[in-house]
Amino acid sequence: MSALAVELGAINLGQGFPDSDGPREVLDIAIDSINAGLNQYPPGNGMQVLRGAIAQHQLRFYGVSYNCDTEVLVTAGATEAIAGAILGLLEPGDEVVLFEPMYDSYQACIALAGAVSVPVLLEPPSYRPNMAALESVITERTKILLINSPHNPTGMLLTREEQEQIVRIAQQHDLVIISDEVYEHLVFDGQHHTSIAEIPEARERSIVISSGGKTFSTTGWKVGWAVGPAHLIAAVRSAKQFLTYVNAAPFQPAIAHGLLMPDEYFERLANNLEDRRNQLCEVLSESGFEYFSPEATYFVTADIRSMQLNGDGREFCRRLAHEAGVVAIPNVAFYTPQNAHHGRHLVRFAFCKQESVITEAANRLRNWSL
Repeated sequence: MSALAVELGAINLGQGFPDSDGPREVLDIAIDSINAGLNQYPPGNGMQVLRGAIAQHQLRFYGVSYNCDTEVLVTAGATEAIAGAILGLLEPGDEVVLFEPMYDSYQACIALAGAVSVPVLLEPPSYRPNMAALESVITERTKILLINSPHNPTGMLLTREEQEQIVRIAQQHDLVIISDEVYEHLVFDGQHHTSIAEIPEARERSIVISSGGKTFSTTGWKVGWAVGPAHLIAAVRSAKQFLTYVNAAPFQPAIAHGLLMPDEYFERLANNLEDRRNQLCEVLSESGFEYFSPEATYFVTADIRSMQLNGDGREFCRRLAHEAGVVAIPNVAFYTPQNAHHGRHLVRFAFCKQESVITEAANRLRNWSL
């Protein structure tokens, strides 16, 4: 869809990347690092300055303490952290229980490990998890609960009560929790993200994953991390060393600086995105879409059946690109084949764009829907 946007000169509200740079001071540290010759392999577990900043960040925002030498691992984005955790912990035939729809790399990484994805559906309009359904699919082969909150693509934010239920299930069945929290600072309406590791019973069985890409608008830098108890981080590292080995030397001090920026930066980031969310949701409503307002992330899901009678999201996204000059993503890409019909009529729009870009997209959508 991004290639189609380029081909047609369409506005790309599909792929989730910001269209403006992050904080100038973060960018300048990366430039200075390159100019200072920081261009060779960094340490295998990440530079001390970044590992220390990650540990400080987790303590500052969530009150959870990690040893930056043994419990913090820098990775090539959150995607590699997810891959390292799955490849490092699973044997062929093991099962991973996870919520669906899901970030598409989850299924791929589980398949690479020879393991099995066991999805539990999240359904609109609220996309709240059904804990009874979650527990019902756990078997003796289940090894991992993979959760994502704030959730891509739905924008659902797990409550503390829901997290506590997940931890109870993990305890009862002796499961490892992998918690993808990359959208941790993109939370709206006065709410706050809670890390799963804040729950005391979860600390020693959880790998918490995040990255600097979403928070600092540096998705191309691919600087992520995993934190958790030393024995689980060692398992992630055992796989990670044969994936990228190391990455992003000049960007690591820059992200370290970003993580220690004042609270005002993180608050302003969330407030600006909340404004963009409201702007896009208003035009979706005016244009005839039924949409599901997200609590977090920078995505909004819309039901297109009132505008595409056959409910085919792929066909609709192609039409929208060619006829309106706006690109979205068909949500069917975030479902397993057996559950694809649940996402067939849904599409995802990204609102991590400049106000002027969303304004132009709004004009095109209004004119197209007339």
